[in-house]
Amino acid sequence: MTSRAQNEYRYEKLTWPEINDAIEMGKVCVVPCGAVEQHGPHLPLDVDMICPTEIARGAGKNVPDKMLVLPTVCYGYTGHVMDFPGTINNDFEHFMHHVLDITKSLAYHGFKKIVLLNGHGSNMPNLDLVARRTNLETDAECVLAAWWRLLEVDKEFLPRWRQSKFPGGCAHACELETSLYLYLDGDNVRKDLIKNGTISFNEENNPFNWVDLFGHGPATLISWTSSYSETGVLGEPELASAEKGRQAYEEAVKQLVRFVTYFKARPLDPRRDRHKKQPTMPIPWGQRAII
Repeated sequence: MTSRAQNEYRYEKLTWPEINDAIEMGKVCVVPCGAVEQHGPHLPLDVDMICPTEIARGAGKNVPDKMLVLPTVCYGYTGHVMDFPGTINNDFEHFMHHVLDITKSLAYHGFKKIVLLNGHGSNMPNLDLVARRTNLETDAECVLAAWWRLLEVDKEFLPRWRQSKFPGGCAHACELETSLYLYLDGDNVRKDLIKNGTISFNEENNPFNWVDLFGHGPATLISWTSSYSETGVLGEPELASAEKGRQAYEEAVKQLVRFVTYFKARPLDPRRDRHKKQPTMPIPWGQRAII
């Protein structure tokens, strides 16, 4: 009898015996990580949850034998956006410990390949540390990927897709996020309220201090969102369309499938201790075994 784990990509829909089967199959666990955060007057608060979740599920439907999509981590680090009503902040240390508890649980059960698929920009430094700690403190491998960065794998995609200015046209509630949301859940976009928004420090045209989803200056000042944005919109959502959203969704799903396939088959990099004499105490924060 074929195990349900062979064709089920939703982690939470499996039973514990089926989880054992998924572990035996070497499935990659993908954890969508988002936030509850303002996205201007035209987009709902769940943008950063919906985007990575639906891309992960889209990939899961394509290769259910290779991956499992976990329930979404819905609350992220958003303290800088609290001047906009509705935003829910998750303290950065609490957020990191929460996600680390998830990755360590997966590693304990026997999953050895984990992807944190992020949908919120300010989660990135926190999730980067979670991935690093997972790699040092367990015998699993964990990588962080922002869903929008998947659109950069094919170097020809963004140049033919993007119409907004660089930098700043794609930053937040922008051409990209609005397009994807129009495709995924267009009925909940307040289309009559779509209006471009500027990032005030980008307007200085300073080579050091600028930001975009696809790059930033070498010394970019990120403080309270309300200090550089009037509406919470950072970019040009007036250029968005559901068709652009479809293209971005399909490209992100395709590249996530490619990465999961590569990552699943990739051998573990062996750790090698270079000490001449064996250390007399363990590393204080715990460690993966030396193979």
